[in-house]
Amino acid sequence: MRKRHGSYGFDAPWPLVGLFLGAIVLLALAVISFLLDIPVAGIAFLLGGLYTLASAVSYLYTTRRGKFVVWAEELKLLKGDERLLDLGCGRGAVLLMAAERLEHGRATGIDLWRSKDQSGNAESTARANAEAEGVSERVELVTGDMRELPFGDDAFDVIVSSLAIHNIPDAEGRAQAVREAHRVLRPGGLMLIADFQHTDAYEDTLRSLDVVDVRRRDAGWRFWYGGPWFGTRILEARKPIQR
Repeated sequence: MRKRHGSYGFDAPWPLVGLFLGAIVLLALAVISFLLDIPVAGIAFLLGGLYTLASAVSYLYTTRRGKFVVWAEELKLLKGDERLLDLGCGRGAVLLMAAERLEHGRATGIDLWRSKDQSGNAESTARANAEAEGVSERVELVTGDMRELPFGDDAFDVIVSSLAIHNIPDAEGRAQAVREAHRVLRPGGLMLIADFQHTDAYEDTLRSLDVVDVRRRDAGWRFWYGGPWFGTRILEARKPIQR
């Protein structure tokens, strides 16, 4: 994977800050406990602090490096001439990696640009990143809701989404986003959704639409947000070709 030139921020930055602050507090309490000659409490706080610090480092690695490595492998499925849509593209981490592979295609990203989901999330930032990566001529950015996509049926060859659909607060809204993704995907087209929540529900929604070529798999330790309990899964599906 080549070096990234854009600025991609941090995914859900406040939980990451909370992990680091929690580790600092626990390690400080460990030091105080040992100074007060309370070794049992000191050991407990020390183990808790180290555990929390390890979770913070895992989270930091994923958001700054790990997810890029995983998506670089997933995007090897592209041939280079596809019309691709990224649902909840944010600052363009996945969108622009895909655009690099689309020498004869085009990548479209859609987002509501909310900074609570990703630090510094803004359309202007995504555009600046596209320029920095040298793919701006292959990229289109759209402000919109993934539950009501402003595109026609069968408009795209590939749909991708990374840690975006779970930000929709209600189950019906998430199901609607998956149905919309299915609607705008051409028959035979590929769908790749990465998320650490609700991927089983996304699969159920697709199967209710008669999609049978569906697989869910673990994305591995590079896509952990603090540990395996916040591991990411990849949902891969192909829209059936109507006969």
